[in-house]
Amino acid sequence: MKKRLPYHHIIKYLNHKNALVITGMRQVGKTTLMKHIYDKITDKSKLWFDFDNPLDQKVFEDDDYHTVYHRLHSLAGGEDRFVVFIDEIQNYPEITKVIKFLIDHYRVKFIVTGSSSYYLKNLFPESLSGRKFLYHLQPMSFQEYLYFHDIISLKEALSHSLDRALFEHGEFVLKKRSQAYEQFMMFGGFPEVVLTKDDKTKTEVLKNIITSFFEKDIHVLSDLKDIRELRDLILLLVPRVGSTLQITRLSSELGINRMKIYDMLELLQATFFIHLLPKFSRSIDKSIASGRKVYFSDTGLLRAIGSVNEAQLFENTVINQLSHLGEVSFYRERETSEIDAILDKQFAFEIKTTGTQKDIRKVNKLSDKLELKKSYVISYNYRDIPGIVYPHFF
Repeated sequence: MKKRLPYHHIIKYLNHKNALVITGMRQVGKTTLMKHIYDKITDKSKLWFDFDNPLDQKVFEDDDYHTVYHRLHSLAGGEDRFVVFIDEIQNYPEITKVIKFLIDHYRVKFIVTGSSSYYLKNLFPESLSGRKFLYHLQPMSFQEYLYFHDIISLKEALSHSLDRALFEHGEFVLKKRSQAYEQFMMFGGFPEVVLTKDDKTKTEVLKNIITSFFEKDIHVLSDLKDIRELRDLILLLVPRVGSTLQITRLSSELGINRMKIYDMLELLQATFFIHLLPKFSRSIDKSIASGRKVYFSDTGLLRAIGSVNEAQLFENTVINQLSHLGEVSFYRERETSEIDAILDKQFAFEIKTTGTQKDIRKVNKLSDKLELKKSYVISYNYRDIPGIVYPHFF
């Protein structure tokens, strides 16, 4: 089985004392990734625990953490160096204190997965500060999609960079990848969806992911008493993809107070269901305070929930692609001029289904005003115009 691209980065830190924490949406491939890491380790004893199983949790349930260590030490065959793998740690919140203690006193190596909802409780940042490397596993990037479909090699996928994407403009390669890109836009990057050939089955898998999100991540791990309110909010977000959210209007349409809307949006973002893009600012405080644009973290999920037009679907896909490369924001000037995406406060991108010279002049002008490094128009349809780049290479 092919391995997700993040695997090749994470294994570089197997010998570091810090815990490796893999988080992300349910069914995004966290457990499979951890199993690949488990198989990679051959020079140490290793233990696997699944916290969906209460019996596996019991190994760690002791007020004396020294006793927990000796229990693990025995299970590892008495070897002093061993690695502990734990799947679904959110099912036993006390585990973060155990991990901290065993790292500090016995240098036990931990590699764990956890639902992103768990981080809403703020336990991880407090109890494992400075003792973890945190990896957010997203749905597949388009480069991963191409690799999993044998369109590019592993070497090409791993050497991918923004510079390479910006200068690969060949019309022949673009046309060769166009069918793959259309499928990527329509069905997104969840591994099971990517590896499923039949479109109807892909749709059923996406529906199951949504059901699992509500039944497990939301119902079990959040304090929401009325799941229908969250469902209705999600349905209202679909036609607003690419738009700045107006909280007062959402509150009025749902009959829910503004603070609850903010709380539910925070929940959806913390569980990686949506992106809330901040407005570009050199000041962190201004960026946080400004209104945000909404996108869904996977376009397959977006289409399984509701309908969007072609321009919205394309823009959401590109935003997701850019999010694999760095921090993304947007710029708006008095509701008249706008830059769709700014990557790492350096690169400006205007996103158009068919880019034009006028679009290039517009983004160049705003980019110069903001003192950004470079500006481009990302176009779905091919145009032989300097300054236009294509998402098929991102």
